[in-house]
Amino acid sequence: MHLLQWFLLPQKVAGGRPRLQPGPQQAELLSMSTSGFFRWPAPLARMCTAPWGLGLRGTPALLAPGAAVTAVQMAGRRDHPALLPPLDERDLEEQFVKGHGPGGQATNKTSNCVVLKHIPSGIVVKCHQTRSVDQNRKLARIILQEKVDIFYNGENSLVYKEKREAEKKKQERKKRAKETLEKKKLLKELWESSKNVH
Repeated sequence: MHLLQWFLLPQKVAGGRPRLQPGPQQAELLSMSTSGFFRWPAPLARMCTAPWGLGLRGTPALLAPGAAVTAVQMAGRRDHPALLPPLDERDLEEQFVKGHGPGGQATNKTSNCVVLKHIPSGIVVKCHQTRSVDQNRKLARIILQEKVDIFYNGENSLVYKEKREAEKKKQERKKRAKETLEKKKLLKELWESSKNVH
């Protein structure tokens, strides 16, 4: 029951966006529908031309980190899933498969890799970041939550907004560094010219 407490219904809605808060008091709210708390775009079954949404022939592609765009690669690395719209557990299909990668028999023989599919959008997430099934389930839901936000909201999603803010801060830092360098260069020229006068 404690696992579901992290992915429950929004407790407070501030600024039009649902806000999730963990806690045992929301456990009885699981039977309620979450569709009334936020609005999805009208055409739910729209075609997505982005490379992370569809594979060849318009079929949903597995969202592997290597084949995804930058914003999707950023998905799953947020500290605040509370700002994202909640996932309905009835829309999720969950499988446990054998692990992969380094670790030998401990990873290759245990089924602790979580494959989570969001049925309405067709987005699939595979999470094998830890050896714990419970931890992988939590992480898979956070990653899927962000990828669903990208799928439905596109440029207005939280991941894209944070990417734009980071790019803006980077440009500001570069601009300040350039100005500082120009000031140092000018100061050096003034110092050398004053040295030559004497």
